[in-house]
Amino acid sequence: AGAAMVARALWALLAALRAGWCLLPQSGYLHPDEFFQAPEVMAGDILNLQVYYPWEFLSSTPCRTVVFPLLTSGVTYWVIKSLQQLDICSGCINSYTLLVSPRLLFTIFSFILDYSVYRLAPFWGADPWKALVLLAGSYVTLVFYTRTFTNTLEGLLFALLMVLVSSRKPSGSSAEPTNSSLIGVITTAGFFNRPTFLAFALMPLLYWASLIVDSQKSIKTLINHFLKFILCACFTAFVFITSDTFYFTSVSLDNLYSTYKNSLIDVIVQLHDRMVVTPFNFLSYNLNPHNLALHGSHPRVTHFTVNGVMLFGILHILAIGAGFKMLKKYVCQLMRVRWCYRGPPGLPLHSEGSPALLLFYFVPLAFLSLFSHQEPRFLIPLILPLVLFSASPSRAVKWKLLVVLFNLLGALLFGCLHQGGLIPCLFHLEQLIHSPASTSQPQRYTLLFAHTYMPPRSLLNIKKTDVHVEVVDMAGAGGETLCHTLEQRASNFTCSDCHIFAIIPGTVRATITKCGVSFKNETLIFPHLSMEDPPQIPFLATGNWRSQLGLYILELNRDH
Repeated sequence: AGAAMVARALWALLAALRAGWCLLPQSGYLHPDEFFQAPEVMAGDILNLQVYYPWEFLSSTPCRTVVFPLLTSGVTYWVIKSLQQLDICSGCINSYTLLVSPRLLFTIFSFILDYSVYRLAPFWGADPWKALVLLAGSYVTLVFYTRTFTNTLEGLLFALLMVLVSSRKPSGSSAEPTNSSLIGVITTAGFFNRPTFLAFALMPLLYWASLIVDSQKSIKTLINHFLKFILCACFTAFVFITSDTFYFTSVSLDNLYSTYKNSLIDVIVQLHDRMVVTPFNFLSYNLNPHNLALHGSHPRVTHFTVNGVMLFGILHILAIGAGFKMLKKYVCQLMRVRWCYRGPPGLPLHSEGSPALLLFYFVPLAFLSLFSHQEPRFLIPLILPLVLFSASPSRAVKWKLLVVLFNLLGALLFGCLHQGGLIPCLFHLEQLIHSPASTSQPQRYTLLFAHTYMPPRSLLNIKKTDVHVEVVDMAGAGGETLCHTLEQRASNFTCSDCHIFAIIPGTVRATITKCGVSFKNETLIFPHLSMEDPPQIPFLATGNWRSQLGLYILELNRDH
């Protein structure tokens, strides 16, 4: 009882940390997709801000559904827009609210994971509060599940699916699942969010199907379950396809109404000709090895050997060890059964505990490993079966100190340091651009970003009608290209109200000094760690270490 009380208090503390750190906010920038798969697009559509639309959301190449961005970032931006229009909050739209409001909604949604763990732990033979502490204390929950990734939604839908397929009778035995309709809705919604969701849904769906088959004596009832699943899946797909078709094409309700007055068949033909099915476009693009190579190719074992360890640390390693033991045991059983001529044994799909949870963990991992492009965030949904497996009463959580240190380091690295200067830099530039001095006398700003992640332009809070701010993303341009661009901008520096800023990590500062330009008003934002341009170890041991772990905002000197 005392240990349970401590675990509850610890979980409450970690839950408060999750919400508080979101509001602070977290400065770490994990990957451009956390902005460009939802908030950036919705800021342009709903708030009419200058943004960069990624290729997946262009009408010529629609590969992402717009439904989830609208229901998440879209809703939060609509709320702050309405508050400002009603004069309830005159300055509601600023870089802070643009960043934090979608993250806050995702942070609230992240507690679906906690609810799922609490519901699932007794069913899968895990200690509920032990599992909750492991979940809430993981830096994956603290950092990744509070960001606006489609992978985050994928993890939440996977958790809900596991809850729906795992039900228990009062007697303690597995109960027949009665949520066929909801299972169909969630499976289809997950597929439209990310087609890779099918890799995560495979084992829960097989488990659900096997329970139905084993518990039914009537073929009519069996067919009824599958019909409910298919009908609800088809209806959900219809909703997504219709929404995406309206968003990505020029079809409007007025056009449809005028066409409907002539012929219903014409309406159907018009919708069919312009129908947008984003998952198929996504799969068509990603199944092309050439396209995947553009985003980076990795060895097929990267998820097993690198990404799993990077996300889950010792828990992933222990799961691999347990998986090999289970496989060895199964092979031995198989050999003994064949020796006795009784046929192969079945996989432990119905067992409620470690063997089945390992399948829920490793089967999606194996399917995702078939693709050459492998990023750590693709695996974040697997935290649910992993903490349930690790919190089994028969499995004492060893290496507690190592687990704590690992998650502290992960939270510091990805929540604070990784590209950690870029978001504060955009906050600073937004205040500069919208300062009273700038608004009273119009100024022109050119912002050159080099060797940073793609800057989300929405955080500058500039309307599409404003033309006085230009953002130039030079990505990882070489020193010669960078100097040439700066020198060219300096030579065209004629107007008195023009300001040119170069935003670069400290590790590239030495390259800039060799260019034929001078700067003024240097601003150093600390900390900022660029893994693409890592700091030089000898410099970290000197007094110049802050420069190596910082992001510079350099204003070009027009008097040069």
